[in-house]
Amino acid sequence: MPEIVIVIALACIVGLLGVGAAVLLRARDVLERIVALDLLTVICVALLALLAYLRGVSYYLDAALALSALSFVATLAAVRSDGGGGPFR
Repeated sequence: MPEIVIVIALACIVGLLGVGAAVLLRARDVLERIVALDLLTVICVALLALLAYLRGVSYYLDAALALSALSFVATLAAVRSDGGGGPFR
């Protein structure tokens, strides 16, 4: 039973990656692109967490945590630099 659920979740995550890529390509301004990239990183974190469960190793979760922290900081820097100030201002 859990194998079926994991396969369905993996298919949904791959489908969401495609939808996120389409949203990124159709974005009209910079803020929409920033949000779309943040969406893609959240989906990649979910994929890494699912892979950690499937493979039974913990370093996928370490990579997911590092990616989420990096994505958070990058999103804040991108929004600040788009708002007129610099990213470190």
